[in-house]
Amino acid sequence: MSKTASLYRMVTPEHICPFGLKSKDLLERKGFEVQDHTLTTREEADAFKAKHDVETTPQTFIDNERVGGYDELRSYFGKPPAAPQGKTYTPVTSIFAMAFVLAIAFSYHVGQGAVMQNIFSMRTLEVFVALSMSVLAVQKLRDLNSFSNQFITYDLFAMKVVRYAYVYPFAEAFAGIGMIAGLPAWLVAPVSLFIGTVGAVSVIKAVYIDKRDLKCACAGGDTNVPLGFVSLTENLFMIAAGIWMFVR
Repeated sequence: MSKTASLYRMVTPEHICPFGLKSKDLLERKGFEVQDHTLTTREEADAFKAKHDVETTPQTFIDNERVGGYDELRSYFGKPPAAPQGKTYTPVTSIFAMAFVLAIAFSYHVGQGAVMQNIFSMRTLEVFVALSMSVLAVQKLRDLNSFSNQFITYDLFAMKVVRYAYVYPFAEAFAGIGMIAGLPAWLVAPVSLFIGTVGAVSVIKAVYIDKRDLKCACAGGDTNVPLGFVSLTENLFMIAAGIWMFVR
């Protein structure tokens, strides 16, 4: 016996509801035959919401019982909410993971396939750190104002010199690009050491001494990354990179 569900979703010339499409896809993947009712005007959507006393669309009905919107539908099937709840390390860990894979790819290409010899080398680690810094800088530069608003709440130097919050992403990008380009250590290393050291001390004071519960601006000002170990790791990477450039 086939399972059926009724779905009401907005589809107008100006707007196709993404959650309606996701609800339809989820129902079909669960083996339901979907009776797809499209609400093609704002007036039609408002009338539907008034009739069923709901505030949003889409709305799914199974066995003549209202399940609700997309998140309620996911819950009905035992799935967690689609959007991350609360603080999450996902933005910054995805950047580190991609930077690591790219560093391996670069080393593999340079070594003409001599995988083991080139992947497990200091150059791979150096490229990984440089790429991480560069991509994290891009995240900050996407919305420099939001980044600065979050950054100055815990960075010790930015608290004293607010303009530093606007310079920081450019300095981080310069250090990362300089490492990849192989610029002289005297030009790049001091920048990496300075921003890394100030950042590490700031995180240690804010999180481990003052016990403040803060969001980290490391992946941009609009993310929900908690300030803590991952943030400290980013700064320790920069310190290590600066030292390594001088040693090398």
